[in-house]
Amino acid sequence: MAIANQWRHYRLLDAGAGMKMERWGKVTLVRPDPQVIWPRRAGPKWTDWDGYYHRSDRGGGKWEFNTKLPDSWHLDYDSLGLRFRISPTSFKHTGLFPEQAVNWEWCTERIKTARAAGREVNVLNLFGYTGGATCAAAKAGANVCHVDAAEGMVKWCRENAALSGLADAPIRYIVDDCLKFVRREIRRGRTYDAIIMDPPTYGRGSGGEMWKLESHLWELLDECGKLLSDQPVFFLINAYTARLSPTVVGNLLAELAHQKRLGGTITSGEVGLPIEADGKTLPCGVYGRWEH
Repeated sequence: MAIANQWRHYRLLDAGAGMKMERWGKVTLVRPDPQVIWPRRAGPKWTDWDGYYHRSDRGGGKWEFNTKLPDSWHLDYDSLGLRFRISPTSFKHTGLFPEQAVNWEWCTERIKTARAAGREVNVLNLFGYTGGATCAAAKAGANVCHVDAAEGMVKWCRENAALSGLADAPIRYIVDDCLKFVRREIRRGRTYDAIIMDPPTYGRGSGGEMWKLESHLWELLDECGKLLSDQPVFFLINAYTARLSPTVVGNLLAELAHQKRLGGTITSGEVGLPIEADGKTLPCGVYGRWEH
């Protein structure tokens, strides 16, 4: 498992009984997590929190706040010189998945290696959300195309890029359905040296198109293969779903590499966060990585 343990300003304090307690800078939040099915160990009650997200039996939920919080605040990832805007949303998220730092580090290393060899690296980030991977790739010197169907998330990515000193970096911000965008890029004759994607289990495109991971992931991968340059650097898939095992994601990349005669190396596994209270690890999804 790849564990995101390089954070200085984020901490996963404790987890149990369906909930996790996290420290985001100076703010402590308690949120539900579907992976936390083990009981809480005996210890102090979780009372010293600023925000608590209560899940509703009818779906969704709402925040309860012990203190008046700002609408948003900033969180630094010092290892890569990145800064992000954090804001508790109505659907329990904060705008950042801290476990993804392990993928940012992995991408950064490969981009810098290619750049040191004199290459220009063009990266496509699909389902880019608020742009953690986009900012990391741009910081490493890549040209990045960031695509997400939600206009608000693309705007958030632009804010994170500016906070990270990347306001003038070569980043294209695209609001579009990812599969439709990929097909248009194929028709335009564009190619990319690296592709990153973090597809949801379910979702809708900008025009209401329905996305279902098991039904559409291979179709998207097959199309993305047509966008790869003659000398691609890497292909990264991340998925936060219990429906896919790391082996399945690795097998998908192996099939893509076989069909496109890519060669290279494939690895797959889980990403996770260390839990301070008892030393457990919270699993936060799976990844598959192809590299030349």
